[in-house]
Amino acid sequence: MNHTVEKIGGTSMSAFDAVMDNIFLYPSNPYNRIFVVSAYAGITDALLECKRSGKPGIYRLLAANNPKWRDAMEELEQRMLLINSNMFPDPVYRERADNFIRQRMEKAHSCIEGILETCNYGQFSLESYLPQVREFLSSIGEAHSAHNSSLLLESVGINSRFVDLSGWDNPDEAQGDLNTVIARAMEDIDLSNELPIVTGYVYCDEGLMKTYDRGYSEMTFSRIAVLTKASSAVIHKEYHLSSADPRIVGPERVQPMGLSNYDVADQLANLGMEAIHPNAASGMRAVGIELVVKNTFEPDHPGTVISHKYRPKDNEIEIIAGRDKVLALHIFDQSMVGHVDRVSYDVMEIIREENVQLISKEMNANSITYYLDGKTASQDKVINRVEKLYPKAKITGEMVALISVIGSRIDSNQTMSRGMLALLDAEINPKAAHSSMRDVDVQYVVLDKFYHAAICALHACFIEKPAPKPTIKAA
Repeated sequence: MNHTVEKIGGTSMSAFDAVMDNIFLYPSNPYNRIFVVSAYAGITDALLECKRSGKPGIYRLLAANNPKWRDAMEELEQRMLLINSNMFPDPVYRERADNFIRQRMEKAHSCIEGILETCNYGQFSLESYLPQVREFLSSIGEAHSAHNSSLLLESVGINSRFVDLSGWDNPDEAQGDLNTVIARAMEDIDLSNELPIVTGYVYCDEGLMKTYDRGYSEMTFSRIAVLTKASSAVIHKEYHLSSADPRIVGPERVQPMGLSNYDVADQLANLGMEAIHPNAASGMRAVGIELVVKNTFEPDHPGTVISHKYRPKDNEIEIIAGRDKVLALHIFDQSMVGHVDRVSYDVMEIIREENVQLISKEMNANSITYYLDGKTASQDKVINRVEKLYPKAKITGEMVALISVIGSRIDSNQTMSRGMLALLDAEINPKAAHSSMRDVDVQYVVLDKFYHAAICALHACFIEKPAPKPTIKAA
């Protein structure tokens, strides 16, 4: 079919006028597209927890049995009503938008109170209900933004359809796995004269939040693209997918990537850069759907195309990406020789149980280093449990940053040596450096305080300065 599936990120969604002019109404014919929308910026953080700082939202307050969750719900409702007031100057449309979110929040509040009442009886515990609570709370943000977008399009004469996949009002339509729920919702939509606005959250048998956590909207986007056989998939963000983070290097120094492939996208996902969730990418990659990452505020720019077909030049560096505030957990024990696999298994169980993400790992005969991302409290629990498990081992924890020089077909040896020299020239002494046989990235470990300086030094070396030409000796 000759249609696209497009996802709009949360920060972009909050720029209502730009989304309307640069995405929904650009080009002039709005149809033959399916839109999957994220919640407005900060709304899902308020519903669950802040993705970056860990500050508790409604869900975390409830899980901690903190009665302030009720105040948090009231504050969030007022915040969403304020968004409505800024979006809809027409009082009729604003009233429709306000009624929708008031009813949704009232039902959510009533549901949680009912669960708490049930848990007053000894046979029931709040902990057993928390996964379902997290699922339905996470759906509220996308339902709000999708309903508003559909109303806004209707107000300018576009035949839009609000496609609510949250299972809130029609639980029978939410029966089945993710593919089944999506296929059922899309089967009667005529894309030639109807513009569907779909919630990023889908209620399905496998539990989208439980399975993919905060990457669930990208899974929805990906599966819709695959199941409807889209010609391409587009993600609209507030920035270009660039050669480095413009907030660190400076917008005047970075450049849009332009072309890349899914190998690079996977490496970015591992570092927490949200080009696309790796599970979402794998589905589109398998059927040959290209992914385009565009800047919401530059609609005429072609953006960056991520394609399974793209083969860059040899040793072409495409992006410098990193992750700071990473815990380097180092375990040294002379008696570990010959038993590293047993130690590794035990520590991985602790990491999994404490809900900490393993980013990378290195080992030798008598030591292992784990690079972990997660809340400080969870990281501390990992250290304490490992110390108790191996009381004779020397265990240290240090905050570091991981920075990757990424390209689809790089020369790892040459890249590693150039990067090491660039860091040393910037008076940054790397703690470690890694490469793999895949020849997709070289990763440097530096102290956390050098995160920004290291990215700038590597970007200047690989992106801003051309690679040295090989020396040709005279015969």
